[in-house]
Amino acid sequence: MTPEMLRSLIAGGETIDVEFKGEEAHALSDGDLVEAVVCLANRSGNASGWLLVGVEDDGHVTGARPRHAERTDPLRLQALISHRTQPSLSARVEIVRLGDRDVIAVKVPAARAPVGTSDGKYLRRALGGDGKPACLPLHFHEMQGLQADRGLLDYSALVIPDARWDDLDPLEFERFRRFIRESQGRGDANLVDLPDVELAKALGAVEADRAVRQVRVAGLLLFGREAAVARFLPTHEVAFQVLSGIEVKVNDFFRWPLLRVVEEFNGRFRARVQETELMAGMVRVGVPDYPLRALREALANALIHRDYTRLGAVHVQWHDDRIEVSNPGGFPQGVTLDNLLVASPHPRNPLLADGFKRAGGVERTARGIDTMFLDFLRAGLPAPEYGRSTQTDVVVILRGGRPDLAWVRLVVEEERKGPILSLNDLLVLRTATEESVVGLRRVQSVLQADAKEAAGVVARLVGRGLLQRSADKARLNLAESVRRRLRLPQPDRRRVRDDLNAVEQAIVAHAATEGGVTRAQVVAAHDLSPDQAKRLLSDMARRGLLVRRGEGRGVHYEPARKERAVARSGKRTPVSGSKPPDSARRAFGSSKSQDKKGRA
Repeated sequence: MTPEMLRSLIAGGETIDVEFKGEEAHALSDGDLVEAVVCLANRSGNASGWLLVGVEDDGHVTGARPRHAERTDPLRLQALISHRTQPSLSARVEIVRLGDRDVIAVKVPAARAPVGTSDGKYLRRALGGDGKPACLPLHFHEMQGLQADRGLLDYSALVIPDARWDDLDPLEFERFRRFIRESQGRGDANLVDLPDVELAKALGAVEADRAVRQVRVAGLLLFGREAAVARFLPTHEVAFQVLSGIEVKVNDFFRWPLLRVVEEFNGRFRARVQETELMAGMVRVGVPDYPLRALREALANALIHRDYTRLGAVHVQWHDDRIEVSNPGGFPQGVTLDNLLVASPHPRNPLLADGFKRAGGVERTARGIDTMFLDFLRAGLPAPEYGRSTQTDVVVILRGGRPDLAWVRLVVEEERKGPILSLNDLLVLRTATEESVVGLRRVQSVLQADAKEAAGVVARLVGRGLLQRSADKARLNLAESVRRRLRLPQPDRRRVRDDLNAVEQAIVAHAATEGGVTRAQVVAAHDLSPDQAKRLLSDMARRGLLVRRGEGRGVHYEPARKERAVARSGKRTPVSGSKPPDSARRAFGSSKSQDKKGRA
């Protein structure tokens, strides 16, 4: 932990992952410190948390008091935390100096199992009633939810002690069989002819030898009678709402078994989705404003992955321009917004997920998110958005409306000529369509992939004539024929040149202020690859904006004479450290080709 990192944490304020403990009014006791560490260890999420002792709630640094005579020994504090937590927690303690004050920074790992104090106190970090992070009691059912998040417990496999076989509805077993018959091969056909008891045993929905002894949570969710579901699983609820602005037109809530809910919602989806017909050559294509398969996958994901230990309904909200599907329970451990498309399938309720797959209700590959992205992109609609998801809820926004028919025609025609476009192909092609110019690093970010995989996708699209490389090979844009087929305007090359000049001005200003600039600094400040930064700095040195000094690893660039640098870089004096526009970063690496076409 460096002083700069600590200042950045403090500037962000208290969050689920960061807690401040000031000692200006009174010293923090060992017991209170251990409880704060336990609280952070039991929060939702996968990243490490931070306890900052010596920082007041408002972010004011007052300093931590010495805990061991005249100083604080980090190793002794780590040992205290380990000895007074059950199971023992290995936290890391650092003393960071800010000005003339010390701050104790305790890095708290996310615990795989619930952690308590040695005297049996369990706390969790969560949002309080005022919407601010707080330490709340960790109840037993919440411990189960925490273990399910960590992949240590399948809540859907737990036995419901008072539930009996009579609480399951024969009609739901028949509905399950009908789902398999209508699934077009996605379901497990071997289950269709089994009697009810054998079907339940095959799915693990009940505990049974010759006779059923107990019913599991998954059994009640799949086959339970409505009254039994409401009685034994009061947290289960699903809402379908239609909203126009602030007006609520439909507001229905259901406590039905899950396949009955899916059937009801599928009917409502079909009644509301509209199609536009498109002629692609001799082929008539129906283009929906919302792909039905993607809607079904979004609903199934919410039902399967929700945290059934928490209160709150799964919501499907149909707005004028979008559909929002949300469920209680954040992403399972190991899944984040940055790896959503590539993370291994990790259901919160594995037994329930297996039941859905064998019924044919979801993709057997467990890649429902990929299906949603693929269907929306193929329909000429924006990709699903998960940006509003939090540590306690997953929210997916599906934007519909009038599809991009020119885009759909392009996809259909390309797939008639060659192989089917994959999800990665469509993601890169759509990004190039929306942003005009992209680099390899941007492709990596979109695909959530490494450089080798991203380069393979780019090479495939270039080979099919859908993308073309710039003269310096550092950038990609749509092929001219594709741009014409999509009826897109030509890119504004004057804006690209202006943005590139703004980047150069920022580098010149930094070099003048700091006495020089290195390639690594340009890479870090302007989101460039090392090769792009090297080419840009060399070109600026050739034009007299900078002067190269040193050799090998000592190479750096110093400013030319001030008046000469300002004259060549432009009339405006940029603010040092200002970040250039995205289009400028995308244009980096193109300075040589732009120089041939003329610079401002």
